[in-house]
Amino acid sequence: MELKNTNNRLHVVDAIRGFAIISIMLLHNLEHFDVYYLPANLPNWVVNLDKIIWDSSFFLFAGKSYAMFALLFGLTFFIQSKNQEKKGKDFRMIFAWRLLLLFIFGIINSAFYQGDILTIYAVIGFFIIPFAHLNNRIVFSFAILLLLQPIEFIGLIDAIQNPDIKVADPESWVYFGKMDEYIHNGSFIDTVKGNLTNGKMAVIKWSNENGRFLHILSLFLFGMLAGRKKIFSKSIKNKQFWLKTLLISSLVFIPLFIININLGNIIDSKNIRRSVNIIEKSWTNISFMLILISGFVLLFENKTFNKVLSIFSPLGRMSLSNYIIQSIIGSTIYYGFGFGLYKYTGATYSLLISIVLAILMGYFSTWWMNNHKRGPLETIWHKGTWVFKQIEARS
Repeated sequence: MELKNTNNRLHVVDAIRGFAIISIMLLHNLEHFDVYYLPANLPNWVVNLDKIIWDSSFFLFAGKSYAMFALLFGLTFFIQSKNQEKKGKDFRMIFAWRLLLLFIFGIINSAFYQGDILTIYAVIGFFIIPFAHLNNRIVFSFAILLLLQPIEFIGLIDAIQNPDIKVADPESWVYFGKMDEYIHNGSFIDTVKGNLTNGKMAVIKWSNENGRFLHILSLFLFGMLAGRKKIFSKSIKNKQFWLKTLLISSLVFIPLFIININLGNIIDSKNIRRSVNIIEKSWTNISFMLILISGFVLLFENKTFNKVLSIFSPLGRMSLSNYIIQSIIGSTIYYGFGFGLYKYTGATYSLLISIVLAILMGYFSTWWMNNHKRGPLETIWHKGTWVFKQIEARS
């Protein structure tokens, strides 16, 4: 697969975004797109292999892929704002309209897969707008504050004062438990209705229970700062920055991960442990995400690895299309209204399915981007973004 050179885009950013899309698709396949089900009568060696694949995949990508996506979302906001600023235009209102369009795309995606992240990004994206013209120090301070999970720290203080209070099950469990009514054997219409009502509530509550909302906004802000500092541009200074980032994030991740897997032995109180786990796990994921990104950037500068990693670039350039396409295909493969393969596929078979889908999406993305300026849904998003300008020009 060879992609034609187009312009002065940051191809490393496209490649990272493409890598994030593929890793997200891998996890979604392993989860059967939120249908957690272990097939019966599998050989022991398959069951053991399933566990290895599941554990390693979630160690590598769970909580990290969405973080990469969020960081690059903030970076894209900066790039688009800067491009309009050069033309003497304020991008903030246009971006707000663009977020509304993204929300519509998210609703469409949610009809197939309740775990959609686009609607959440669209809503949280409005909170980045007030930071667009603030100086770096203020933006950085707010990003750090959000990264520290202040709401969870308030919950932790309360838990420390009341360590023996019985911990209730998360509210999201009730909604996730209702999925069986429409996912396993429901019709397509039943699935759509369930995903857009019960499913959306499940995801919103789960995201809130795991501190995702504040972290997404934090990553949006860090992505915007990354754009201002031009740290994804190729230079000796930036290479040193990414080397330091790789070293520091590795040193931070190791103790955080050790604490994470031993938290049950360190803290007896379930009430305290839940708050600490949410805070500590989010930091663990962010530190490992930085390991992935810094390692990717450094390898991308190597000619040999660049040829391999550039395969992800076309996937990243049409990430919106690929994100929604994989939801449509995945739900059709695993859900009851489609082939219902959740009954038969463990992690091993789901991994093979995701590899095949990744290859097909890679070839399709490369072909499309060699013949079009933008991906199919990206084209609609772009035209929708500037529709009022086009109407004004015609009148």
